[in-house]
Order: sequence, then structure tokens, then C-alpha cells
Amino acid sequence: MSTTTRSIEEQAINTIRVLSVDAVQKANSGHPGTAMALAPMAHVLWKEFLNYNPKNTHWANRDRFILSAGHACMLQYSILYLTGYDISLDDIKNFRQLNSKTPGHPEYGLTPGIDVTTGPLGAGFSNGVGFAIAQKYLAATYNKPGFDLFNYHIYSICSDGDMMEGVASEAASLAGHLELGNIIYLYDDNKISIEGSTDIAFNEDVNKRFEAYGWHVQSVDDVNDIHALQLAITNAKAEKQKPSLIRVRSLIAYGSPNKSGTAGSHGAPLGADEVKLVKEFFGFDPEKSFEVSEEVLKYYHEIGARGAGTEDKWNKLFAEYKAQFPELAAEYELAASGELPEGWLDALPTFKASDPKMATRQASGKVLNAIVGKIPGLIGGAADLSPSTETHLKAYDSFTSENRGGRNFHFGIREHAMGSAINGMALTPGIIPFGATFLIFSEYQRPPIRLAAIMKIRSIFVYTHDSIGLGEDGTTHQPVEQLISLRSIPNIVVLRPADANETAQAWKVALEHKGGPVVLIFTRQGLPILDQDKYGKATNVVKGAYVLSEAEGDAQLILIGTGSEVDLAMKAQAKLKEEGIAATVVSMPSWELFEKQDAAYKESVLPKAIKKRLAIEAGSALGWHKYVTDEGDTVTMHGFGESAPAEALNKVFGFTVENVVNKAKALL
Repeated sequence: MSTTTRSIEEQAINTIRVLSVDAVQKANSGHPGTAMALAPMAHVLWKEFLNYNPKNTHWANRDRFILSAGHACMLQYSILYLTGYDISLDDIKNFRQLNSKTPGHPEYGLTPGIDVTTGPLGAGFSNGVGFAIAQKYLAATYNKPGFDLFNYHIYSICSDGDMMEGVASEAASLAGHLELGNIIYLYDDNKISIEGSTDIAFNEDVNKRFEAYGWHVQSVDDVNDIHALQLAITNAKAEKQKPSLIRVRSLIAYGSPNKSGTAGSHGAPLGADEVKLVKEFFGFDPEKSFEVSEEVLKYYHEIGARGAGTEDKWNKLFAEYKAQFPELAAEYELAASGELPEGWLDALPTFKASDPKMATRQASGKVLNAIVGKIPGLIGGAADLSPSTETHLKAYDSFTSENRGGRNFHFGIREHAMGSAINGMALTPGIIPFGATFLIFSEYQRPPIRLAAIMKIRSIFVYTHDSIGLGEDGTTHQPVEQLISLRSIPNIVVLRPADANETAQAWKVALEHKGGPVVLIFTRQGLPILDQDKYGKATNVVKGAYVLSEAEGDAQLILIGTGSEVDLAMKAQAKLKEEGIAATVVSMPSWELFEKQDAAYKESVLPKAIKKRLAIEAGSALGWHKYVTDEGDTVTMHGFGESAPAEALNKVFGFTVENVVNKAKALL
């Protein structure tokens, strides 16, 4: 590397660029152009603004950084390596290879320093809103005069593609409404997409759009103008009320003589000859790869090392806080550990068989309101549907721009952004978030549900109005394929409880579960409460399936039900008994939990010797063959519903005692 007239800062920035180019070239795959262009941006953030400690990537008050333009991940990997995170030069060389710490898009839990998995454009942008909400809530709950424990910012680098995605618009609108002044986003306005100039599909004035959302907006005309970047970010930090967007013009693949400013540099290696030209342009030896001078490495390591001192100061502050506010400190430490307070289960309600019928959405609301006071970090809301989803926390205020300690969230009709924000909140230690809407609208949340599953985080998705049982709203609102669609996602637990007591146990599972998101699915219509003294205990929900009602004598078949159809199975069992047919009823609220049980337990619930089985669920038949076997059948949906009262729909689509009995007899 030439050390002629280039300053150490220039050398440092150019090292980020050349490392990124080399890694993409070696992998023969990746996105070099944006990483090259935005090296000054990463440099300024890590050198001047971000509070972080490379030796403790989980420090509670670190600033969060989100590379929403996840395809430019070599930019982030390079700066993480250089500033002293647990990423080696060999990891950089192993970019996009099997079992690498440096995958093709940033992955939370895999690479030190990655706060959230990004890649699908718009996701990181909207996750940041959840991070920002969580910071405001923690500050309102735990900060005290003289103890500004939680004052971190949320930084993100976004792209033109992020700005085009609808979820970013949803999230930006919400952030502006909530006045989340802890958000500072840098928008790379390079006017290039895979197909060419963004002008072919995108020519709006982004600044004006964000001003309309209520954001503080600035522009920097050249990303290489370090001082302009510093000034803009300083101004953004000074703005306490509005979220900030800094539009920064860049030239994609800056430094590439033949490919800068072209779409060809976006998503493909530059080529060996062009890489040599890039190195010559930046003063590097064109015959060497992955060249990092000792001078640059020392420079960045010294920058990164400052973070240990910053965290030490915070730790001392927290120790003083702990001495003055021991109960609050203990509450936070327990919540941040992911554990639940002792005794919270005592608040979990039980319901009597003599109680009136109750929709599981109503039971869920009763459970939530009974336990929320025992679990400080349990917060959430709905996409404009809290009265319908029964998710309003009655003893608590709403989270607003004026009240950051409120525990009820109003996400508006923004299901996609709600899901992404929930993920950002879940990635904040001390917070257990939930978000609610109708099951049919889980379709709008598929991307954040999938990302939550990939990250194995503690997001809770609440869905009500779970079948044709919702009635008159008709086909557009009646879910059919959603249950199997959700069950098909790895690392997820789906629970569809049969009554109020199973609902209480479903919430217990959701709050105690670790290793992925939980989806709770509830009815609109009322259901009878199963007699806990007479039938199988709802506490067995944790096992995914259990024998609810034993056959009298040797069972001839097994009726398997979920949710509202368990009651139908129970009634069919009684009718079959009258006709001399012995049937066992199995309640199966969760396939995923059942699959985690050992072989002996599975055999006790679904004995192999009983091959005649009938699954009953007001959803798609797909997947049920695993449990009903070749000699079994289903009472399920095979098309869309209709607009009519639920009773009429159940009759038309076969969810009646008569049809279940006839299907069962046909099996025999």
C-alpha cells in the first residue's frame, strides 16, 4: 500500500473499500459497489458517533446499527474486523462460504456486531423503529434523574431499494407519528438498482416524503465529504423529537475506472482486471489481495478500544443506580436475562366448565390482563384491532409521543411494519413484545415472521378470527391456508387452543418458549370450557397434543381436533358412543410441540395400532396425512368460505356432528 500523500484517514477508508472488493472477487459472488461507495459513511459512524464495545457486543446501552441495505454487508464486515470485533481476516476471506461468519447478508447470532438479520429490503429500516420504541420504553421505565441509563441511538444505512418497499413507508409513518428522535438513518441515494438507473421505476422526492411523515431531513451531496457527513449526523443527534433521515449522494463502485456509476457493479464481482485498477486508484499493490497495513489496523483498533472505556463508565453508573434503586435494577436485570419473575404463574387464570361459552380471543384477553402486571417487559398492541383481538391492557396507558412508559401500542393498519417493529423490540433485552391482528392478515406479516424464525427470537404473534367461524365477513377474511402456511416455517411454534384453559396454557408456552417466535391463534366465536376434572388437563398443551377424552373400552378410532373443532370432536365421540363405536379424542393445539416429545409419549397419544384416525380442523387438509395415516381421513376445508352466519357455514362445509360421525363410520 502506498503511504505517500494519503492521510491515515484516507488509507483507512480505502482499506474498507479494497477489502470489500477482494472478498467479493474471491467469493465470485456479492455486491461490491455499495460497499466501495459507502466506506466514508461507515468510517465516520464507527470513528465519530457510534457507542460500541467490540469486546462486548451485548452491552445494553450500545448504539444499534442496522445495515438495511444488507447486500452491502462486506462494508459492515470490514469495519467490524478493523475495529476489533471477533472477526478475523480469514473470516473476511471466507465471505459467502459454508459455515462462514461472513454470510451473504448480515445474520444476527452468527456474526459478532450484527444487531439484526437483514437482506429483504425494508426489513432493517422497519426493525429500527422497533429498536427505537424499545429504547424509549426502557428509558421511561428505568431512567432516573442523574441516571440516564438508556440513551442510545438507532443508526441505519438504507438504500433506494429500502425506500421503494412498502414496509419502509409504513414504518416511517409510524416513527414520525411517535416522534422517535432516537432514529438516525443515512439514505444512500446512488440512483442505481439491478436493472439500471432508478429513474426507470423511482423518481419521487424522498426528502419531501419524509418531511411529510414528520422526519427531520438533511442532504449531503457527496459521501466523500467527511465534514459534511459529520455535521449532518451531529445535527441529527441534536434533534430530539423527530426521527432523522440524511440523504447522501454516492457514486456506486467509486474508484472503479470502468464500472463506477453502473448497475454492473451492484451485484457482481468487478473482475480480476478491474480489481487491479481499483487498487491502483487507491494506492494499493495491484498484485496483493486482502492488504491491510499495520498502520491502518492500529488506527482502527485504537478507535474500537475506546468502547471498553465507554462501557466501563456505564457499568459504574449502573452500579450506583443499583445501590439507589435496587428493586428497579433487579427487575431490569431479571427481564434482560430473559427469565420470568417468580410467582407469575400464580396469576395465570383458570376457567370452570360451568362458565358461559367464551371465545378463545376473549380468554386470551383475560389471561393477558391477569399476568401483565407480573411481567414488566410484556408490552404490545394491535394493528388497529385491539377491541377485536382482545389485546388491550386495561390497567395501562398507551405508548405515545408524550408517554413513553405506556404498554399499549397502536401500530395502525400497518401489519407488515408491526411485525418488523415487534422483531426489533424482541431483540432488545428486557422486552417481550406481542402484536395482534386477524389470522388472514398474517399474510402481510410473512416476512417478519420468517425473519423472527431465522433469528430464533422471542416475538409473539397473536391472531384471532381463525376460520370460517368468523362468519359474515366472508371469503376475504376467512383463513383457510394460513395454518399450514405458518406451520411450514422452521423454528416456529403455532398454537391453536381449544378452550379458555388451553388458551391460558398457550400463553404460558409463548412466554416461556425460547428459540423462535410463537404464534397464538384464537377464535371469534364462543366455545364451551372443557371440564378439567373430567377430561385431560390443559397443562398438557406444553406437549403439543394429549388425550383429552379416552374411549370407553378398546378404541376403534381416534378423533384429532384443534381449536374450535375439538368441541366438535367431543360431541361426535358422544354420538358414536351411542352407536356402539368407541373413539378417543385427542386435542392437538401444536404440531411443533408434539414433534418435540419422545417416541413413548407420541405412542401414548397416537398408538400405531389404531390406524383409523380422523382429523378435524377448519383449515387446509395439507399436512394432516402425517397424523391420520393412510387409513385415516380429514374434515377440513378444500376451498374458500362464504359470507354467512357461522352456523350456516359449518353446515355447508361439513363441520357438523352428523358429518364427523358419518366420516368416522366410513373409516370403519
